[in-house]
Amino acid sequence: MTYTKDTRGKIVGRRDITERPGIVEERGRIGDWELDLVIGGQHKDALITLNERLSGLSLQRWIPSKEADKVAVGVIHLLSPLKAFVHMITSDNGLEFSRHAFIAEALQADFFFARPYASWQRGSNENTNGLIRQYFPKGVPLDRVKEFEVAYSMRQLNHRPRKRHGYKTPIEVFTERTGMNYSLANGFTIQ
Repeated sequence: MTYTKDTRGKIVGRRDITERPGIVEERGRIGDWELDLVIGGQHKDALITLNERLSGLSLQRWIPSKEADKVAVGVIHLLSPLKAFVHMITSDNGLEFSRHAFIAEALQADFFFARPYASWQRGSNENTNGLIRQYFPKGVPLDRVKEFEVAYSMRQLNHRPRKRHGYKTPIEVFTERTGMNYSLANGFTIQ
């Protein structure tokens, strides 16, 4: 993407959260995702964090920088195995999400942006990022974090019982609703 004086600092083709269908707020289906980054020390690298709104399933992936292209490829990598269960993605307004159209096309999903300074519009993801910080505190350079450590934090969060699900875990709810099972070794598979 080339930035001109008129578009520098703006996300081209941005769709506001107010255009998002009401079903997303109801949490009545699997496939509505919230997206953000957990930034590493010195703001060089990041973890992509995705949170499925109904089940609470958390997906994470380390990326070497928060450049829009790296973010887009990482999001597509995380969600491609679940493509049938990706209807909508909602992120904040960071320029790291400026390749939203590329992500949406690759996953055949809709992409929306929360209002600026309204992190509560993606509350599930913000809460999950707080939990992720228990494993990777602020200031920790994420380039030193090993892949198994990211997998461990993801496993811990996805196997944590949730009161809103009658103490079922996010992975149990996701599996019941989709028929897909998850293992760290193989990722998602059809049961």
